[in-house]
Amino acid sequence: MEFKSLLFNSLLSIWGVITVLFVIFNILPNDPARLTMGQRSDIKSLENINKELGLDKPILIQYLFLLRDVSPISVYNKKDLNTNFKHISIISLGKYSIVLKEVYLRKSYQTGIPVLKTIKGVLFNTFVLATFALFLATLLGIIIGLIAGYSKSSWVDNSIMFLAISGLSTPSFIASVVIAYVFGYLLNSYTGLSMFGSLLEVDGINGEYIALKNIILPAICLGIRPTSIIAQLTRNGIKEVLKSDYIRTAKAKGVSPNRILMVHSLKNTLNPLITSITGWFASLLAGAFFVEYIFGWNGIGRLTINAVLNADFPVVMGTVLTISFIFIIVNIISDILYKFVDPRMR
Repeated sequence: MEFKSLLFNSLLSIWGVITVLFVIFNILPNDPARLTMGQRSDIKSLENINKELGLDKPILIQYLFLLRDVSPISVYNKKDLNTNFKHISIISLGKYSIVLKEVYLRKSYQTGIPVLKTIKGVLFNTFVLATFALFLATLLGIIIGLIAGYSKSSWVDNSIMFLAISGLSTPSFIASVVIAYVFGYLLNSYTGLSMFGSLLEVDGINGEYIALKNIILPAICLGIRPTSIIAQLTRNGIKEVLKSDYIRTAKAKGVSPNRILMVHSLKNTLNPLITSITGWFASLLAGAFFVEYIFGWNGIGRLTINAVLNADFPVVMGTVLTISFIFIIVNIISDILYKFVDPRMR
């Protein structure tokens, strides 16, 4: 029953995202046909493009066609089935077919390239950036939180918490601008880091190569806020656990402070940490938009912002749906891990 409820809520969330984006892009003053053909297009060409994109149909029909395209199980007129997406016919109903297919996110108005193909080309870069940022945030956050929690309201604890609150209050796009300018421009001769760059770079000698150093600055910017949250959760959890009876018993038995801290205390603070870490992973994928744009990181965030600026609705729809789907999957994994770690939840 719980899984069915989770699945229903997930589908409802996806439907809500699709509906909101569709309404917004139909309210905005833009002409997809002119975006596709250019400003010097003749009226006949614009009419043909509108017909090809299905924009000549009523709004409600356009909305239903959009739902049909993004759904993995859909009903199509057989003459409308084409090579835009892979599909398998399940049931034939005269001139219609119920098909099982990959999600069809249509084609970009700007490039004419299938949106799914475009997203696949940049999603890995965003995944690598978010993973590295979360790894740094988890490692630093737990270490800082352990130090603060074990310090028990000393000046060390207060100083760490002040820095954590400051980091949490700093928007990632502001941190990106400052860090990029200071470490990528002013101190470039010392750090060797540049203001702009992506995971894959190209030069005239080596061709395409992996530039790992480009991930450092954007990962730090992305990791500032989750580091602050993880540090506070760890610190608060450690402080509560250290007051427990079994910790006093362990101390009375002569268990070393390090073992008490790392084994007995940290293990019992993992539940909120797992929820926070998994939740932040999805948030970092979504929150990477401005960071990727500022650092020139070729990821899904930069792709989305460029699509918004160019009113490229299929690309915006595709990227937001992708992030939403990942967010849902991560939350499901979080629930599973939560029950695995805490036997009481099972």
